[in-house]
Amino acid sequence: MEQYTSSSLENTKAFANELALSLQPNEKGAIVVGLYGELGAGKTTFMKYLAEILGVKETIQSPTFVIMRRYKTSPPSLRVAPLLGKERGWGEVLVHIDAYRLDSGTDLLKLGWEDLIKEPKNLICIEWPERVTEIMPPHIMLRFEHGEREDQRKISIA
Repeated sequence: MEQYTSSSLENTKAFANELALSLQPNEKGAIVVGLYGELGAGKTTFMKYLAEILGVKETIQSPTFVIMRRYKTSPPSLRVAPLLGKERGWGEVLVHIDAYRLDSGTDLLKLGWEDLIKEPKNLICIEWPERVTEIMPPHIMLRFEHGEREDQRKISIA
């Protein structure tokens, strides 16, 4: 398990960029990233930067009440652009899910989860994946924790 310490918003953005660079296409379906951590640990802030890096034009808001938001990507960054598109096969749609208000994976299935994870062009980031563990496919696990200082976050990757 790798651990990264962010002591600023710029550090969090740099981490999001490095994650985007490291993602590999999954021919069997979507790339799924689980965002674990308590309230206020930085999950949604990370998502805002990841979306920016991937060229999402809309304002990223936590999907706590709507459960899921989909965003079309168009990466402006030369560092990320080669990863996206037909050559790489992923990243056309960023799907942001907040499972905090769900009782189980059954609720997510009703929203078309099975179709979402089958699509190789989707990058799915799901906050509170522990609420729907019974339907989570193998995924990248990011754990966000408060650091020693107010502006510090620890991010673990597994």
